Amino acid sequence: MSKDSPKIGLVSLGCAKNLVDAQRLTSVLIAMGYKIENEYSKCDVVVVNTCGFIGPAVEESMQAIGEALNYSRKVIVTGCLGARAKVIMDKYPQVAAVYGPGMRATVIRGIISLVGKPNESDRQAVSHSGVLLTPPHYAYLKIAEGCRHHCSFCIIPSLRGPLRSREVPNILTEATDLVRRGVKELLVIAQDSSDYGVDLKSKPSLSSLCRKLGELKRWVRVHYVYPSDEATKIVELMAEGLVLPYLDVPFQHVNPTILRAMKRPGNIEKTLRQIEQWRKICPDLAIRSTFIAGFPGETQEQFNELLDFIKEAKLDRVGCFPYSDVDGATANSYLNPVDEQIREERAALLMETQAQISFDKLEDRVGKEYQVLVDYVSDDGVAVGRTKYESPDVDGVISIENAQNVQVGDVVKAQIVDHDEHDCFAKLVGISDGAINFIKK
Repeated sequence: MSKDSPKIGLVSLGCAKNLVDAQRLTSVLIAMGYKIENEYSKCDVVVVNTCGFIGPAVEESMQAIGEALNYSRKVIVTGCLGARAKVIMDKYPQVAAVYGPGMRATVIRGIISLVGKPNESDRQAVSHSGVLLTPPHYAYLKIAEGCRHHCSFCIIPSLRGPLRSREVPNILTEATDLVRRGVKELLVIAQDSSDYGVDLKSKPSLSSLCRKLGELKRWVRVHYVYPSDEATKIVELMAEGLVLPYLDVPFQHVNPTILRAMKRPGNIEKTLRQIEQWRKICPDLAIRSTFIAGFPGETQEQFNELLDFIKEAKLDRVGCFPYSDVDGATANSYLNPVDEQIREERAALLMETQAQISFDKLEDRVGKEYQVLVDYVSDDGVAVGRTKYESPDVDGVISIENAQNVQVGDVVKAQIVDHDEHDCFAKLVGISDGAINFIKK
């Protein structure tokens, strides 16, 4: 009589790109016959897929490793923090193995060495698009690995290697399979999506890829697009209705001196002109961006310049992070570091400023009707979802009262009746037939 196949626990931290790595690992494990188990105490081995980009992420990853060790004697650590094995082993010498990001085959070999292979009879067929760790109605579509930029505050190229774009047919096959499975929203991601294809012989572009994805008649949302000509081409696709009018552009700062220190292009006037151009092409456009406050050497005047930009640009969604040293980043050695408390205060002030801008922009949506893709329905009949202007987990949500007949994954029509600084409240107008449309208002 054969033994039961080993049970594997898996926790994934950090960004959506890390989540895709976890999905791919899970898909292979299930195909091989391993059992995926949510309760650590029942697992034969636990895999912790870590994030190691900034200090708080490292702390969260360390806590997750410690929690896994409380329940399991065999823990494997992978992901970005796994590239710093000594940091992990110094604190948790009982960890069974540590591997860096993108080492799926090595992780699987590590699992086999710890708990053996599963029974062949437990093998399962897994679709081309693999197992989803997101709700079944949306999925992340990672189009490239690594990065060719060398921003001074970032170590992604050293962690994940240079840019490696996926071939277009491979991406389209995955996207088509996701749509066949009922996915209604495809979230295109890479470290810099606008760089997609520059390393391939055929030189495909992000815009040419997104035009093909748009033909699948689903929501296509593009993340992490650097300010570029390619970004403008994506906005043109938005105006055609092929891509959601949502642009995620990590500006990081606007002062030329700070941007040079960050090893990034741009300045406030150029960025404002670019935003104005995008809004002329697609008036319905919602722009999301992230910024760093308190970068080494940032003066009060330079921060004020960033604050003035926020007031003038009136972006729809903004995230701001106080600068944090990243082990191995060039910026760690820069002179004139900003006091930690000042960094925190500047980030808080920027977000306070943006909160009022967000409130005012959401006020314009009151009384208008939008399609809402439902992510969650509470026991008391409140449906929580998103319009074309919101991406999951990072933006605000739409809460719809009295939606007892609505299910997760439904596309409904709702009228905005109220809002706060980040979220909207709506009343249900009708349940859609499932088709995804753009309601341009």
